[in-house]
Amino acid sequence: MEGSEPAGGAMRRFTWEGRSGSGTGGARRRRERWLVIDRKVYDISHFCRRHPGGSRVISHYAGQDATDPFIAFHLDKALVRKYMAPLLIGELAPDQPSFEPSKNKKLVEDFRELRATVEKMGLLQPNHAFFILYLCHILVLDVAAWLVIWYFGASLVPFLLSAVLLGTVQAQAGWLQHDFGHLSVFSKSRWNHWVHKFVIGHLKGAPASWWNHLHFQHHAKPNCFRKDPDVNMHPLFFALGKTLSVELGVQKKKFMPYNHQHKYFFIIGPPALVPLYFQWYIFYFAVQRKQWVDLAWMLSFYIRFFLTYLPFLGVKGTLGLHLLVRFIESNWFVWVTQMNHIPMHIDYDKNVDWFSTQLQATCNVHQSFFNDWFSGHLNFQIEHHLFPTMPRHNYWKVAPLVRSLCAKHGIEYQCKPLLTAFADIVHSLKDSGELWLDAYLHK
Repeated sequence: MEGSEPAGGAMRRFTWEGRSGSGTGGARRRRERWLVIDRKVYDISHFCRRHPGGSRVISHYAGQDATDPFIAFHLDKALVRKYMAPLLIGELAPDQPSFEPSKNKKLVEDFRELRATVEKMGLLQPNHAFFILYLCHILVLDVAAWLVIWYFGASLVPFLLSAVLLGTVQAQAGWLQHDFGHLSVFSKSRWNHWVHKFVIGHLKGAPASWWNHLHFQHHAKPNCFRKDPDVNMHPLFFALGKTLSVELGVQKKKFMPYNHQHKYFFIIGPPALVPLYFQWYIFYFAVQRKQWVDLAWMLSFYIRFFLTYLPFLGVKGTLGLHLLVRFIESNWFVWVTQMNHIPMHIDYDKNVDWFSTQLQATCNVHQSFFNDWFSGHLNFQIEHHLFPTMPRHNYWKVAPLVRSLCAKHGIEYQCKPLLTAFADIVHSLKDSGELWLDAYLHK
């Protein structure tokens, strides 16, 4: 993106030239971090450090049109625009198109029309009773886990039953905190933030700031290497995606035996992520970033957990229960969160339109009462990514409209059975591992 000086006090005019980072305009863009929203150009160079969603997520759109993600992520857009006013440095020149050359103009227009339809249908309005009942069912399971130990004692069967119940609590609380984190429960952002800290902090023992930092980057640029933290496992542990795997092989890089990654995934993937990595990293994150409120909420979880079970299980038994619960949660979390993304397209950011960005990186799993509950409605991953603030109980209502838009533009809308989605994680790892090996040996 390049700018020209205004004449006679007029607003500064910008063109799309240099937006890819080449030439002096690109160097300036990297240094100053400009982005476009509704044809207005904003300088976020300093603001990005104060951005409530984190500095990285907004910086991922530097030099690009951020209109659709801006609309998708913010509830009170009028309020946000007031904070943006001091950042305004100009606008696109009259002869410049509103859409970048890399984006499908007709698709962008059709999606924005769909977004307007969704708002008119009231699909962004939450049913508070749904979320109250959902929280109640989590609390009931939590109490039931304690009652099992209290009534039946600390023998093996009650111990394991309590662990399963608590593992379910952790998984379901994970889906619930996800709702508050995405601002999809209350009409005011701050109300969502307050309850989010309680659910993820007190019910799960994790910092809300950590989740926000990672998850919004994922939504802004899903499956984009170096922008989506969820694919940062490439290349240290896994070779992901066809393009990146071949690139890694051509470069003769081998941090792991990637041709066997579909096997060691069962060792360092689902069983280990939460108990061995998240368990210590979340504390490091909170302390390193001085998130003392989040840390206090986290400690309240551990204090409650140990006070609850220590009298019945002792120190070793309580620690063992906690580790087993994290093991159950980890398997549940990894399979559900990765079934929608790992088998999909993974590459560098190509700066395509919002609709295409989400569709090429996400897929759905068939709807059923169990699938909805088991995955926290993330079986509707496509709809969730297109409308991240939409309450999950409305995903099924917008799904036919999304499928219709996909059919109109010849875009594949993938929806599969739950077990097939799980199997596709392993199959995709096997395929990308073989692509890496072939490139490593022969290219």
